[in-house]
Amino acid sequence: MQFKVPAAFRADETMQLRVSDIPAVPDISSGSEEAVNETAGKKKARSSKNRRKAPRPSVFARVSGVLRPRLAPLAGALAPYVARVTPYARKLRPQYPRPGRQGWRRWAPSWRQWLGGALAAMGLSSLLLVVAYAATDIPDNINSYATQQDNVYFWADGTPMARTGWVQRQAMPLKDIPEDVRWAVLAAENASFYSDPGISVKGISRALFRTIGQGDTQGGSTITQQYVKNVYLNQNQTVSRKFTEAMISLKLDNQMSKDEILEGYLNTSWFGRGTYGIQRAAQAYYGKDVGDLNASEAAFLASLLKGAGLYDPTLNSANRARAVERWSWTLDRMVDIGKLSKAERATYKTFPEPLKSNPLYDTGEQSDYLVELASQYAKKAGGISDKDFDLGGYQIYTTFDKKREKQLTDAVTKARKKALEDDPKKAAAAHYGASSVAADGRILAVYGGPDHRTQGYNESNSTTVPAGSAFLPFVYAAGLEHGIHKTRDGATEPVTGQTLYDGDDKVPVTTPEGPYWNRSGKKEAAKNDGGRSYGQISLHRALALSVNTPFMQLGMDTGLDMVRSTAEKSGLLPSSFGAQVPALSTGSSTPSAIRMASGYSTFAAGGKHTEPYSVRLITRNGTKVELDTPEAERAFGADVAEEVNSALADSFSTAHPGDVPASQRESTRTGSLGLVAGKKGTTEGDTAAWYVGTAKAVSTAVVVYRIDLTKSLEPLPLEGIAGTSDDSVPYGIWSGAMSPLG
Repeated sequence: MQFKVPAAFRADETMQLRVSDIPAVPDISSGSEEAVNETAGKKKARSSKNRRKAPRPSVFARVSGVLRPRLAPLAGALAPYVARVTPYARKLRPQYPRPGRQGWRRWAPSWRQWLGGALAAMGLSSLLLVVAYAATDIPDNINSYATQQDNVYFWADGTPMARTGWVQRQAMPLKDIPEDVRWAVLAAENASFYSDPGISVKGISRALFRTIGQGDTQGGSTITQQYVKNVYLNQNQTVSRKFTEAMISLKLDNQMSKDEILEGYLNTSWFGRGTYGIQRAAQAYYGKDVGDLNASEAAFLASLLKGAGLYDPTLNSANRARAVERWSWTLDRMVDIGKLSKAERATYKTFPEPLKSNPLYDTGEQSDYLVELASQYAKKAGGISDKDFDLGGYQIYTTFDKKREKQLTDAVTKARKKALEDDPKKAAAAHYGASSVAADGRILAVYGGPDHRTQGYNESNSTTVPAGSAFLPFVYAAGLEHGIHKTRDGATEPVTGQTLYDGDDKVPVTTPEGPYWNRSGKKEAAKNDGGRSYGQISLHRALALSVNTPFMQLGMDTGLDMVRSTAEKSGLLPSSFGAQVPALSTGSSTPSAIRMASGYSTFAAGGKHTEPYSVRLITRNGTKVELDTPEAERAFGADVAEEVNSALADSFSTAHPGDVPASQRESTRTGSLGLVAGKKGTTEGDTAAWYVGTAKAVSTAVVVYRIDLTKSLEPLPLEGIAGTSDDSVPYGIWSGAMSPLG
């Protein structure tokens, strides 16, 4: 079979189509019925066979089949517009080789094709950006490292004491950051921050070029982008991270105010010296809060955002030169953008030298013992969970007095050093616990040990050794407050300071029914120091001379339950008491130094006791945290406190007449609550030595004991480590910590 093309074509363009081997088709128009049926049967069989072997339509074919009917109306509506555009599109369609051109020009696209390609690329890029913007979500999970803060502890006078946490950061509200500080950062980093859309196309292009070219990766980001990188992403310099950063920045700029973004940026940026955020940077470099910075100091801190390792002037001279140049440029830039007057700029001629080291960094030695006490109290009194506390951001203002802490630490250190020089073997197992507590419950100082890094437990808060005769004032207070019973059902008899008791050594203790027999089948009896006997002696004088035997009997007459109750109301913990036997009155309980000082402060406070506390204020990022602050409660009457304190004042003046202040020796007043008062404490078996006393409404307790922690937790005999009656180590520490007494 042959087809001829129209005459317009040349003769050589004649095409021939040869069709061969076409099977004959039966003529069913005039054939017999059998022939028709036979033919139909063959077709049906062939069709059935083909259906079984036919492949399943492709996904594209199936999707097209579904979408074609639905898109048909749209295609019909667009048909007129497509018809108009088609002629122009045909002109843009490349013809290769291009007719009428020679050489390389035959293959070069026309200007229309170049324009069409560029417009198509721009359209496709815009479409992709729109899709990427819509598909990009602001992450729900903020980078935990960007929100974690440190906890900072302050002395009672408000100066920094220590910090804890892996990250030095304290978030500050933007309203608490001066405008000069804000604009110093904006001038240095992103002056157009308040007018840009959150990204810098020029900067991104430059950064991408550098990233791809493995060149300098610094720069190219607005403050919004840097904030996104700090909070949501990582610091990797990759194209994908840069693209994601730009998309999130655009979205964030539409969802957050500029002030919110700036606040977040200032609180999450790295400033060196282990600090994050402008507040910690101000404290680390200038030892002040951000609210106290001037424009000059702020300009230097802004330079650190370019890289603290390159601009911290304390590291090397090259850094200092860079820092000075950047500082000067930032101040000039603030003038250029109208945020600093020329007159004020002229006053900043000298570079504001930062501190040599971060004053917030402190660890080991005594500060860690203080932090341990304060953190435990802060969580309990502030109702703060361990998880929230570890996330940081808390400012803990403690009750610790910096001067008293130093005096107490120096006094113990001196005693420890002397013991090691005199008898290194015995001194190796010696332990010193001490604490000063004010009459209103404030813990002013503690000595917890030589170094928290090598000895983790706090000796000022440990309940290891008995109080011994230092416990006698609580027995005296119980007797004065509640009176005594000589018979089981008899009337209560009052007790005064002049009430007489037997002061002889080893006097058997009696009950209304007779002698008290201990579990060993022996009569219970108290022992006086040195086995000395005093005969009949008043309770006031017995306390002044530390005579034990009258108070063991007084405890039995008053009731051991009343003695224990009085001691607990005075500040001793219930957990420090053991069996309720006569030995309770002579100090079988094991209070800590903090609790003993707290107990004695009750006498100085007129019989009112306030639970010891170590934190007076907690804030979190400037917001006050409610504290369950202890209140004073009546432990016993004021007259009881007056009498006990008077006896303790006589005890102090009798044992240490040379240390009695002149004002106290010459005083004719009857009140004793303002006097220097104190008492030693000894234990049976010589396992501990105490001195507890009060001066100027501050009570200090000192205990010395020996325990070889490598062998046992049982106390060992002091064997002279605590000194003698004339040269008592606990008293030496106490007087050093309390000096001057007058």
